[in-house]
Amino acid sequence: MTVTPHAEGTVPDGGGKQFLGHPRGLFLLFFAEMWERFSYYGMRALLIFYLTKHWLFSDQQASVIYGAYTALVYITPVIGGYLADRYLGQRKAVLFGALLLTFGHFLMGFEGNGGQDHFALNIFWLALSFIIVGSGFLKANISVIVGQLYSRTDPRRDGAYTIFYMGVNVGATLGTLIAGWLGETYGWSWGFGAAGVGMLLGLIVFAAGKPLLMGKGEAPDEAVLRNKVGGIRFEHILYLFGFLAVAGVWGLIQYQQVIGWLLGASGGALVLYVLHIAVRELPRVDRDRIFAALFLIMGSILFWALFEQAGSSLNLYTDRYVDREMLGITVNASLFQSVNPIYIALLAPLFATLWTWLGRRGLEPSAPAKFGLGVVQLGFGFLVLVAGASNGVATPVLYIFLIYLLHTTGELCLSPVGLSAINRLAPKHMASLMMGTWFFASAAGNYASGLIASATGAEGASGEVANQQTVLDVYSTVGWVAIAVGIAIVAIAPLVRRMMHLDLLQDEEA
Repeated sequence: MTVTPHAEGTVPDGGGKQFLGHPRGLFLLFFAEMWERFSYYGMRALLIFYLTKHWLFSDQQASVIYGAYTALVYITPVIGGYLADRYLGQRKAVLFGALLLTFGHFLMGFEGNGGQDHFALNIFWLALSFIIVGSGFLKANISVIVGQLYSRTDPRRDGAYTIFYMGVNVGATLGTLIAGWLGETYGWSWGFGAAGVGMLLGLIVFAAGKPLLMGKGEAPDEAVLRNKVGGIRFEHILYLFGFLAVAGVWGLIQYQQVIGWLLGASGGALVLYVLHIAVRELPRVDRDRIFAALFLIMGSILFWALFEQAGSSLNLYTDRYVDREMLGITVNASLFQSVNPIYIALLAPLFATLWTWLGRRGLEPSAPAKFGLGVVQLGFGFLVLVAGASNGVATPVLYIFLIYLLHTTGELCLSPVGLSAINRLAPKHMASLMMGTWFFASAAGNYASGLIASATGAEGASGEVANQQTVLDVYSTVGWVAIAVGIAIVAIAPLVRRMMHLDLLQDEEA
């Protein structure tokens, strides 16, 4: 391996034809991820209502199931990232994940008779399992391919991830509007079926666009994949492992408390493993960068725990306590899940331009500072909703738009910046592992979000379901906590930035 330095702020030649100043492969990944997010967010808009209205779970049960499901969606990329790093390569992992996801989303269309129908409910658990394992192979790895299109010192990286993130939210918007409307208007199977069609389109786009990736994301050693073990090609054994994982997750998803314990134990083990590698195997500069990356990863857990109220408790709040009449039409609650991705699609280009403009003038906040600002805005969003709501009176819909606006600006300060920072700070041989760890933090946050959401639907001593004021009290508490934590992150951001050693970044070329 030869190491070629570039001056910070220059734009190395990425090779290949470009579009709008970026490799064309970025826009292939944009559209593939757009359709994958169409399917995921289309289903997400309906899931909490499907659990409470179709399967007749209580608010508490539904919130914990929702949190456990989304946690597993974000924890499986650790395994998928490891297999891609060591054997499959990111491109083949994404293709296999897309196949599993497509089948899982179509399987969601089997709704049975509702209630606690044992057979139909087991089909539902199986559908979730295919989606969870498919996400494990796809989610972290497609983000890694984005980073592989750029050198480590290329100043376009943050902008590239923001463009990629805009694709995520274009898909989320379309999925929420189309699948949500079909599901609530014509039936659950229509909404989930639309999500399956979106995932199938994402698979087709990614498979057809292979040449645009310029050889990025391929297996580290194709010969290893061709080797046979017991007469079976090793690559096929890896795919068989994926199907066996579906069976394991099918059993696990039905016991949500077990998921919490496993999440804590495996999360601790993963962090210790990363620290072990950093301390024992990496030089000082790379070790410091791993420490900085872990700080960002840990800081994201609270953000996702609160941000993901959108699909659970905030979705239910909108359905029950918000005046949803607009222009004489009562809008379905699930359609408000599109507000956040619409804001992202509108604001992402502005944020990408803002970071570039500030960077050229030496005024751009560091990645840790952006994280802190994101958490502060998240907290303000909850407090704005609390300020605009009155117990027993329908909340004006304006405040739903405001909370999503503040959560979106916070998200743009944290999520695409985090994706870029983790990919930039990790040594090449740890890229997918660290990206998987980033998504593991999202898993922990999502599981915690289910517990917080269940608190908003907790039953009192007399058995009555928590009312609107209970929800607002929880939102007030978490809002103030988020603001305090965000300010603390901003305060120590300069120290973390020094640990990133951005002035010593070098490009690694095979």
